[in-house]
Amino acid sequence: MFSKACEYGIKAMIYIASQSLKGQRVKVTDMVNEAGVPEAFTGKILSSLAQKGLLESLKGPYGGYFINEEKGKSIKLINIVSAIDGNGLFENCALGLKQCNAKDPCPMHHKFVKVREELKQALENANLFELAKNLEAGTAVLNY
Repeated sequence: MFSKACEYGIKAMIYIASQSLKGQRVKVTDMVNEAGVPEAFTGKILSSLAQKGLLESLKGPYGGYFINEEKGKSIKLINIVSAIDGNGLFENCALGLKQCNAKDPCPMHHKFVKVREELKQALENANLFELAKNLEAGTAVLNY
């Protein structure tokens, strides 16, 4: 459903949020084993997310990525998905057709509209720090 970049970005952001709750900064190499994400690709994704203001980054031996608590409480998964994949998932045709709308629907249009709205609501209601707390509580995992 999401691009690989988006999947890696979401996993990395949840991991960074979990470490940020403990006051720790995260290097990309730390996430390779912990969150099961590829190093170089994830570094590019995180750099882009930092440029878009979704996380902070410090260079140097004590540097790394982190999310301040106030910002982390306001970040929803929809923000991460939109920053990486854009809004195509919520706007484009399920079958990839250029001309698809309520007036001229593709065969999947009416079924996909409902699924798309439910997914959008779920992503809008998923708070990054709440997901990170689930990870820390052991009620969720990232690496599989």
